[in-house]
Amino acid sequence: MNCEFSETTVHGYFDGELDAVRSAEFERHLESCGECQAELRETESLHERLQQSNLFEQASPQLRDRIHKQIVREANASGAKISKARKLFFVPSFAALAAAAVLLLAGFLVFQSHNQSARITTELIDAHVRSLQPGHLTDVLSSDQHTVKPWFDGKLDFIPPVSDFSQQGFPLVGGRLDIVDGHNVAALVYARRKHFINLFVWPYREKGTSLAGSGSHQGYNWLTWQSGEMQFCLISDASATDLRELKDLIGQ
Repeated sequence: MNCEFSETTVHGYFDGELDAVRSAEFERHLESCGECQAELRETESLHERLQQSNLFEQASPQLRDRIHKQIVREANASGAKISKARKLFFVPSFAALAAAAVLLLAGFLVFQSHNQSARITTELIDAHVRSLQPGHLTDVLSSDQHTVKPWFDGKLDFIPPVSDFSQQGFPLVGGRLDIVDGHNVAALVYARRKHFINLFVWPYREKGTSLAGSGSHQGYNWLTWQSGEMQFCLISDASATDLRELKDLIGQ
């Protein structure tokens, strides 16, 4: 018999999302539940493997070289102005320093945004892999979009778009709730031949990180984009071509 806590509480406990009362209650349950203990160990192991997978990219040498050259140009231009007006105040030097500071800040923000995007992408792949474990794929199992979409009512502060693409070769399997970057997201599950595809949907937050792009890691392909007020991410071991085809269907 499956333990209800292993499907509904283990991941929230691991991510530190339970309040003190629920956390203490689950820890008491954990002492005597071998299934939850095994689920927690598996979650910890998966999280550790993903953290060690270096799912991010370093800033390219070309970007660092452009920033360095720009700083040198600004410094040289400032030095020329100072040599022509040595009797005046040293305002050009200050301007060069200010320009260099702006460039460094811009570079830092680019690196920071990229690292945050990589972290969220790692979380999404983690959620996809976790969903493939027995009993985790769906909370509502149905190929009827008129059944899946109402299921999310009251569980999220937004309404995810739900469609069935069976005629195009991407039948709807169901949906579930998941957590990404500390927020609840909708996860819609589609099938493609013998593969499952997770479509994660959440509102675009202006102060957050906008994801856009595609990639592959350890056999999983991912494709992210923003449309209107929503952020979307497809993840699967299906081909990148299949993901692009499904994206086009969702955008119609």
